[in-house]
Amino acid sequence: MKGESGYRYDDIIDLPHHVSARHPRMSGEERAAQFSPFAALTGHGEAVRETERITDPFAEQCEDQKELLNRKLLCLKEREREAPEIEAAYYKPDERKSGGAYVTVRGRLKKIDIQGERLLFADGTAVPFERLWSVDGDVFLQTEETEPA
Repeated sequence: MKGESGYRYDDIIDLPHHVSARHPRMSGEERAAQFSPFAALTGHGEAVRETERITDPFAEQCEDQKELLNRKLLCLKEREREAPEIEAAYYKPDERKSGGAYVTVRGRLKKIDIQGERLLFADGTAVPFERLWSVDGDVFLQTEETEPA
């Protein structure tokens, strides 16, 4: 009978497995570890995944957007003591590579820190004015309803 490769193995198939008298038997982990130096590209997969991860560039706002944002911040400053529930979208730079992502945070406004130029939320989140993209909430609807037409 021939094996898959066309050779006969009848003469060796039933021989006992060789056991060295000089070297103790290795565990599976030890046998695998002896080949680890050949993993020359250790960390390569992680580097490729990091390169594939997409980040967004920071987009400058037009003057109209900046003006609207400034009006909303002034409104929030006037109603800061009410601790209104707001939603702020801002640009968060990536810690590992250039670019970042636009993130939205929702919560109660704790303070508008004019000196630190940031919004402070009750949960401790701080949003710098320079990265603030938009701010929204019911507090602005209430303001629009009370303003004269």
